[in-house]
Amino acid sequence: MNRIFGKKKVAGPAPSLDDAAKGLGGRVDSMDVKIDSLEKELRVYKDKIKKTNSPAAKKSLQKRALEILKRKRMYEQQRDQAMGQQFNVDQAAFSIESAKATVTTVAALKASNAELKKTIRQDLDIDSVDELADDMAELMDDFNEINEALGRSFATPDDLDEADLDAELEMLGDELEDIDELESEPSYLQPLPDTPHGRLPSAPTADEYGLPAMNA
Repeated sequence: MNRIFGKKKVAGPAPSLDDAAKGLGGRVDSMDVKIDSLEKELRVYKDKIKKTNSPAAKKSLQKRALEILKRKRMYEQQRDQAMGQQFNVDQAAFSIESAKATVTTVAALKASNAELKKTIRQDLDIDSVDELADDMAELMDDFNEINEALGRSFATPDDLDEADLDAELEMLGDELEDIDELESEPSYLQPLPDTPHGRLPSAPTADEYGLPAMNA
């Protein structure tokens, strides 16, 4: 049976996108070389057509130039098709790489999510965190009370009467006003107390000769 129908061909591994892209790139480069060669040859015929004066020779040259132009257009079309295929292969390769990167990212996120859950369950307890927060708040309150206690004045007695303090402050204010009034007027202009020793002597009177009169 194998001799009659032949052996079934075993399909080899499918070419990779990288191999396909390289093959298409080689075809594009080969087409570009052929197109450039035909372009140079076509210029030569164009120059000959311009320089020749013989109608028969010119017609022959034009026919040859037309054949070269057809070949050039055919290679350009094949090159454009190969470039389109190469673009599709590159897009497919890029999509595969993006998909692989996405799979890797999702796997990393899943692993980190599982690790986070494990850490929270084993090493963290919400009740313990709440208790810690409450303890911290109580410690801060105690610390504030300590600061307030240290900031009190120890020289002030606690048994002072506010009414006595107000009266003393009022008397102090009157004394300060008297001091201000005395300091605002020179001492030699201030009136002396109304006492026999504090009065100034009266001016002496003169007699008929202009001499001071003697007091009796």
